Amino acid sequence: MSKAHVVGLGKSGVAAARLLKREGWEVELSDRNTSETLLEQQQELAAEQITVKLGQSLELNGANLPQLIVVSPGVPWDIPVLVEARQLGIETIGEMELAWRNLRSLPWVGITGTNGKTTTTALIAAIFQAAELNAPACGNIGYAACEVALSQGAGRREQGAGGAGEKFDNSSVDWVIAEISSYQIESSVSLAPRIGVWTTFTPDHLSRHKTLENYYNIKAKLLRQSELQVFNGDDAYLSQLGLSAWPDAYWTSVRGKDFLISEKGFYIEDGWVVEKLTATSAPEPIVKVSSLRMVGEHNQQNLLMAVATARLAGINRDAIALAVREFPGVAHRLEHICTWEGIDFINDSKATNYDAAEVGLASVNSPAILIAGGEAKAGDDTAWLAQIQTKAAAVLLIGSAAPAFAKRLREVGYHTYHIVETMERAIPKSAELAKQYQAPVVLLSPACASFDQYPNFEVRGDRFRHLCLAWAGGWKPARVELPELENSSQESIVQSR
Repeated sequence: MSKAHVVGLGKSGVAAARLLKREGWEVELSDRNTSETLLEQQQELAAEQITVKLGQSLELNGANLPQLIVVSPGVPWDIPVLVEARQLGIETIGEMELAWRNLRSLPWVGITGTNGKTTTTALIAAIFQAAELNAPACGNIGYAACEVALSQGAGRREQGAGGAGEKFDNSSVDWVIAEISSYQIESSVSLAPRIGVWTTFTPDHLSRHKTLENYYNIKAKLLRQSELQVFNGDDAYLSQLGLSAWPDAYWTSVRGKDFLISEKGFYIEDGWVVEKLTATSAPEPIVKVSSLRMVGEHNQQNLLMAVATARLAGINRDAIALAVREFPGVAHRLEHICTWEGIDFINDSKATNYDAAEVGLASVNSPAILIAGGEAKAGDDTAWLAQIQTKAAAVLLIGSAAPAFAKRLREVGYHTYHIVETMERAIPKSAELAKQYQAPVVLLSPACASFDQYPNFEVRGDRFRHLCLAWAGGWKPARVELPELENSSQESIVQSR
């Protein structure tokens, strides 16, 4: 029996292991970590005859080497053991590639980009589903891609798929709607969507990809392998490349027909999303922009790309209008949590870099009380700092980036900041400052990764949600003075029941 090794015991890794087992592989799964939850998963998978090694990394020694290694999305592609595996001729792929190999007979939409891809993916899936297509969102959002592959197998065989595939409609999938990160593209060899969508491109993940050129080329690989291509023509980097790099793409623009990069594409005019499918075809209005409940120009860009994708897939206007009208938005991306004494608390935890956080702050009413910080990333913070100066009445800084952010704010002449260190301190302090400055909004938009204090941005956003709802439900603040740190006016509020 051929042996496969899966690296990483997350949702993607477990689904990959189950899929390989069903295909007849002898499967081993490893994870460097160990915890009560992982031990439970280990026992569950052992019952399915999948070996799980916790607290261990993949080692390539001895005669019993695997013929295939499948890597979970969060595992760096260039760690020494994977480099060694490729040098030894061991086929090494990502979980997304494994799913593609099982689902390549179906049409895929592959959405990538630095920012905007989650909202765009969710909206595309909502439109396809409104058209009564079985089109699950997967990949970096929703289900692991291999879970969709498991469900297909279960549907064909009229049996369960060992848990992972039993979570949703096992009837035949019509389209696969996949949000695909640079990590997932990097570890995919043959992934070739019917429609590829590129939302934005700004410096991000450079600690992993090293250079902007490497990062761009990884993203571009997915689009080059896509049959049809949709681009955000309002993105500064992508629009600069334009037709010289992507001559056959469908471009979009919120600024109207005159700003469309090519003679075909989708744009906004007189409050409508307008379609122009060929250089000679007449423009056709598809859906009113006001139908979308989400605020911000960036969400109009997301709407354009979603509508373009749907129309290229042959979906009618009625289904598009219905889905857009009912689309609630995405958790952790400008998600309205609650209103307390006229102040809106908004969760934008998914803003993990400066560009996303700049967009988040630009999208809310001002003046706003901003909560920012976490594990800092490389990038240009200039536009973000300018947005803070324009729209933020005060900034509360959390996480390991707080001292560095405080220094940057001082350097640009902004002094209304407070280092509060934790989310628990940030919420009551933000409410106090919102009252003081008559700010209509408290916005969590960190401009940082979450890993210094939380496992991921979702857990960070969930903590913000929990604390906001608890506050709105009746916390009473108690003021506690903190030692002097970065800001002479700094103090903290801690919770009391």
